[in-house]
Amino acid sequence: MARPSSFSSYMAIFTLAFLVIFTSHSSAQLSTNFYSKSCPKVFGAVKSVVQSAVSKERRMGASLVRLFFHDCFVRGCDGSILLEDTSSFTGEQTAGPNNNSVRGFNVVAKIKSQVEKVCPGIVSCADIVAIAARDSTVILGGPFWNVKLGRRDSKTASLSAANSGVIPPPTSTLSNLINRFNSKGLSVKDMVALSGSHTIGQARCTSFRARIYNETNIDSSFATTRQKNCPFPGPKGDNKLAPLDVQTPTSFDNKYYKNLISQKGLLHSDQVLFNGGSTDSLVRTYSSNPKTFSSDFVTAMIKMGDIDPLTGSQGEIRKICSKRN
Repeated sequence: MARPSSFSSYMAIFTLAFLVIFTSHSSAQLSTNFYSKSCPKVFGAVKSVVQSAVSKERRMGASLVRLFFHDCFVRGCDGSILLEDTSSFTGEQTAGPNNNSVRGFNVVAKIKSQVEKVCPGIVSCADIVAIAARDSTVILGGPFWNVKLGRRDSKTASLSAANSGVIPPPTSTLSNLINRFNSKGLSVKDMVALSGSHTIGQARCTSFRARIYNETNIDSSFATTRQKNCPFPGPKGDNKLAPLDVQTPTSFDNKYYKNLISQKGLLHSDQVLFNGGSTDSLVRTYSSNPKTFSSDFVTAMIKMGDIDPLTGSQGEIRKICSKRN
């Protein structure tokens, strides 16, 4: 009688082990052809809206890339950042890293509406954010990649998780950046390559004021120029904007890294990548080899898109991205 008992114990342990392996690698269920039969027109629908939005405001491309990053770093790429607060529910949009900072929600809503016309109830908002980030990159002159899809939308969001420091602040040290990206399964190379998305977009004065007035590893004329539009002390001027890439602020290229070598990184967390530390060599490589940067950026974006997605029967496919069904 002992044998069946031990066999059933063995099977229970095996099943549990299989479930642990299976659920911890749910990103394996994502695929680039996920909608090839159920919604082949999804890419055209997304791109037309993104193209229109970016042509009206180039900065929106950067905002859509950032939206993907802020979604993925808080409990995975699950569209939770899109959920708006209600009387009975508090989402992530008012969290410190997101409040008055993350943008593009209206563009995602327009995309969803367009996608629902061609294939209702099929494509998740989480996947729309992932495709929009890729399209924005390409429209602004960056590399193309095939986006892995099949994510489902979360039924919840976490203000506390968004506020917990998982999204690195602009005051981050190098070790802080390395640790936070590493906790999401992203390497030092991934972190430096993803930071290159700061070749586009703008930052608010409140996020770089301390750097331009107090730090010494900064080009003096660059600091003086930035100070003209960002008075000290605050809060006056807090929301004044400056380009993250002083050379080509609306083109996706490798000038961001050239800026770092010239000590013209706008954020403290930018310049720490080139400040006598372990990432200096990567910055030099990307500044002189745009193809290597593009290739590593694509690899890192795909890896970031693999962070803890909901797949299969988990979550839901939201009808409206800002609301749970």
